[in-house]
Amino acid sequence: MAEHIVARKAVAQPKTLRARPSTPTRAPKAGNKRPGAKESLTEQAYTQIEEAIVTLQLAPGSTVSELSLSEMTGIGRTPIREAIQRLAREHLIVIMPQRGLLVPEIDVKKQLKLLRTRREVERLICRSAAKSATPQERDVFAQLAEEFEEASKANDDVSFVRLDREFNELCLIAARNEFAEAAMRLMHGLARRFWYVHYREAADLPEMARLHGAVAKAIAKGNVDAAGDTLDALLDNIEAFTRATLVEF
Repeated sequence: MAEHIVARKAVAQPKTLRARPSTPTRAPKAGNKRPGAKESLTEQAYTQIEEAIVTLQLAPGSTVSELSLSEMTGIGRTPIREAIQRLAREHLIVIMPQRGLLVPEIDVKKQLKLLRTRREVERLICRSAAKSATPQERDVFAQLAEEFEEASKANDDVSFVRLDREFNELCLIAARNEFAEAAMRLMHGLARRFWYVHYREAADLPEMARLHGAVAKAIAKGNVDAAGDTLDALLDNIEAFTRATLVEF
């Protein structure tokens, strides 16, 4: 018995992405920058390319080059090269010497393996964030909870993907555990891309956004046990969704 997945048809040509404007009330970016600090060009390049991969503007199985990514983002080759190295570590790009860059295909079995690992690491991160977040970070978690609720009501997939990335980044910062952070960074992009490919067929976007909001709210309140419990409920939903994408024949 074989198992396979069928990805939605992606946009044929990647379009130019604009960096999301920073907001002073927002969480600090990776590296513990102060709120509202200007992102480096490498961080901007990474953010734009990662979003293009996650939202299928760069389709699974497609090949790209440093030049095409530079043209797509409007950012120079050196920051692009540094962003590519990070994306390669996160398994979102495969570097093929002398042949360019490959956006890898999606594998459901690997995704289920990822989820088993993610559950243990992310539970630690969310519980740690609930315990260690600063008052300012708790305010941002509360704001994210409200925005997840808005995305749930609007059924807005792109807003959800961006909120999810911002929520993940803040969790990693607030947890203050560099080892858990390093492990989790290897999984975030792959998880979001898998969801984006399949959510129209198998996922309930409003429910997914609501569950994310519940975790954010628990962390904002500093409730360690609730952070772990709401995270488990979220991952139960994600695992059921992942299994629902399997097509047997």
